[in-house]
Amino acid sequence: MENIDLKASYCLSCKVKPCSIKGCPLHNDIPNFIKEVKEKNYSKAYEILCETTVLQGVCGRICPHQKQCQGACIRGIKGNPVAIGELEAFVFDKMIEENNSLKKVWGEEIRKNEKKLGKKRVAVIGGGPAGLTAAAFLRKEGITTTIFETYDYLGGLLVHGIPEFRLDKEVVKRTVDNILDLGIEVKYNSILGKNIELTELEKEYDAIFLAFGANCSSKMGVEGENLEGVYGGNELLEYNMHPDYIGKTVIVAGGGNVAMDCARTIKKLGAREVKVVYRRAREQMPAEDKEVTEAMEEGIEFLFQNNIVKIIGKNKVEKLELIKTELIKKEGEDRLSPVNVENSNYIVDADYVVMALGASPEPFVKGLNLELNKWGNIEINENYETSREKIYAGGDLAGVRGTVAWAAYSGREAAKKIAKKLKEA
Repeated sequence: MENIDLKASYCLSCKVKPCSIKGCPLHNDIPNFIKEVKEKNYSKAYEILCETTVLQGVCGRICPHQKQCQGACIRGIKGNPVAIGELEAFVFDKMIEENNSLKKVWGEEIRKNEKKLGKKRVAVIGGGPAGLTAAAFLRKEGITTTIFETYDYLGGLLVHGIPEFRLDKEVVKRTVDNILDLGIEVKYNSILGKNIELTELEKEYDAIFLAFGANCSSKMGVEGENLEGVYGGNELLEYNMHPDYIGKTVIVAGGGNVAMDCARTIKKLGAREVKVVYRRAREQMPAEDKEVTEAMEEGIEFLFQNNIVKIIGKNKVEKLELIKTELIKKEGEDRLSPVNVENSNYIVDADYVVMALGASPEPFVKGLNLELNKWGNIEINENYETSREKIYAGGDLAGVRGTVAWAAYSGREAAKKIAKKLKEA
């Protein structure tokens, strides 16, 4: 507790709040919640956080804080930033320990809103960060909400996309239970296009929010990508169906947190060598620096400014052809672009290759009769509305920036837009 007091007192309580306004996707009122922690008003600190987020225990642990809130902290200009994530996680843990909850914070407001709104019903498809957040804020508005979930558990990528060593699944369970306690119904093992259909849900509900994510790993389009031993990073993490890595060499392509999670998981599962191939420099990696540092400490090798040209093998992966890149400034582009260095090709041995280069929606999304953008994401307007009336979308599925906080932001804002529309109906 003394450690928390010191970390809270380090905050300057800035009036301009760059951590909240510029850094935090959810715009949590960071200086004010920390002010309450300083004064040991933990319930009040929790109430302040609940105004904007229901994922305090999760975001406090796994957000890329250095790129978000802590990266914008004034304290960080000349020294270390305030430990905002740690303080947020502490408040959530403290409240769960003391049996405080969202229901206690929002209960009266929910009852008042239910009387005003009447019997409005919304279906949320997908129980990941966007869906859970949307469901919670819809209930806050007094709306009867049902989550339809493919699996027999909620959490989405918080459970099957982020390894246990980064996020304790007990924290996810407590977060989910806290949200469901608001009176949210869940229908598990509900698969869109198989045992539930949009057309049927449209008849039964006043609005539908699609938030089932986009978890098909992107490909590079290089020769040999269909060889045995080439895997998609998202699928490896989601289904946890890993090959035997013992004594093997694994190449992971990509520079985001999925690439880091794959590389670290594979190393822990016994791979002899794990190498991350990234075509840009370390400082350009979208992965949080902490994750990169920890991966290096665990013995993972990084081949910065390298690109995969070809995957070599008869039936299965045997080698890779790589090429070095240089970073140049192209006209009209903000950041340096990687360009292959002529005649710098070389060969490395490999037993497996993991593509962790981003993701796209499942193929069945094309059959939902919804307008899609050029990347295959569902097209939405500023109100999170799709091309079909009553249907909204958010999170990765709609191409929202790929962090938990950004997904949660889209869920919260979509819930507000849905509630507004239903109130006006």
